[in-house]
Amino acid sequence: MFPLNYLNDKSRRDFLKLTSAGVFGASLSGWMNVLAARADESKPTKGKAKSCILLWMDGGPSHKDTFDLKPGSKGAGDFKPIKTSASGIEISEHFPKLAQWMNKAALVRGMSTPEGAHPRAKFNLHTGYREGQGGVDYPSIGAIASMELAKKEFPLPNYVAIGGRSFGSGFLGPKYAPLIVGNPDKGVEDLKSMVSTTQFDRRVGLLEEMEQSFFGNYQADNIIDHSVNYHRAVEMMKSKEAKAFDLSKESSTVRSAYGSGTFNDGCLMARRLVEIGVPFIEVTLGGWDTHQDNFDKVKNLSGRVDQAVSALLKDLTERRLLDSTLVIWMGEFGRTPAINTRGAKPGRDHYPKAWSLMMAGGGVPGGQVIGRTDKEGAIVEEGKTSAVDFLSTVCTLMGINYKKDNTTPNGRPVRVVDKAAVPIKQIVG
Repeated sequence: MFPLNYLNDKSRRDFLKLTSAGVFGASLSGWMNVLAARADESKPTKGKAKSCILLWMDGGPSHKDTFDLKPGSKGAGDFKPIKTSASGIEISEHFPKLAQWMNKAALVRGMSTPEGAHPRAKFNLHTGYREGQGGVDYPSIGAIASMELAKKEFPLPNYVAIGGRSFGSGFLGPKYAPLIVGNPDKGVEDLKSMVSTTQFDRRVGLLEEMEQSFFGNYQADNIIDHSVNYHRAVEMMKSKEAKAFDLSKESSTVRSAYGSGTFNDGCLMARRLVEIGVPFIEVTLGGWDTHQDNFDKVKNLSGRVDQAVSALLKDLTERRLLDSTLVIWMGEFGRTPAINTRGAKPGRDHYPKAWSLMMAGGGVPGGQVIGRTDKEGAIVEEGKTSAVDFLSTVCTLMGINYKKDNTTPNGRPVRVVDKAAVPIKQIVG
């Protein structure tokens, strides 16, 4: 019997040659094609994106008021569509700066997902699995990217979540969990030691001795987690790369271009983290759960997105980073095509059946729309895209093999993205 790791290192061609030569004998012949296929599934794929910035619109933005307007439909509201730099593509009038970047972006208007409650929908879109499925604690796409693309000696966390909590590393463990930055304007507080470098090193050395002694007597998962996290913190405190968290290093001109606010600062910090090689950054903008006062809230939020995201795309382009940085704008679902009857200023409710997201950079062919909804924005008529289709697309763009199996602590193989995933052909080619 061959160890699985050994088999994974062999190419499919090598296995077929050896099989045809009878090297392994008749008793194994029925297994070889299966093992060869598994070896293929473990290979990395070619991807252009070295980093991903996920702009998470928490609450679920209305597709009919952002990237898939339906003038004249029931509940359309007063928002007008405007032309963009991409021929034939129109978006909300409240995205005038972002409209200039549509020739670099792809709009996926055929998103259709199964979960209509916030926690379950967020879990589904971050992991590709449904919460509770199989009793497994699944890792998020950020943790997957952290594991697959991390540089061995890189002193910073490879997954940073800015402006809100995100989904973690699941069964992959704390090494790939995100660093949470609550307020990017303050950076990562407490990075500077309160004592001299010599004193700090002595204290760290003493703590390590105590940790090793304790670990020798009491081995448990939470003790390992503590050790991993404290070593990460010490490495980060001593690194020059930690300056990426300090927005005061940016000029007033650059900060002004991004605008003010936690989300705007988060987009600027994301660019700084991409520059030093962090592979996955998530920036959250909340407030999109517009059950009431939908149009005023969406107008205000769209203004913040327009300023910050257009500045981010411009900044990445000028620094020659857009081609290697995948930028995604999305939430956990869309909102009802019709307006509800809640109060004097009603809004839209949750709607996972048909919604939109935007992707730019990182090898995404711009100036295109994938998928089409009906005249009410209620049903995907063409190009339906599921959560696993979307996540397999992200993995392919980043060179991550979405068919690969990771192994849980109890030995269960779990695919990076669940079966039935089909990457979006118009994006990955």
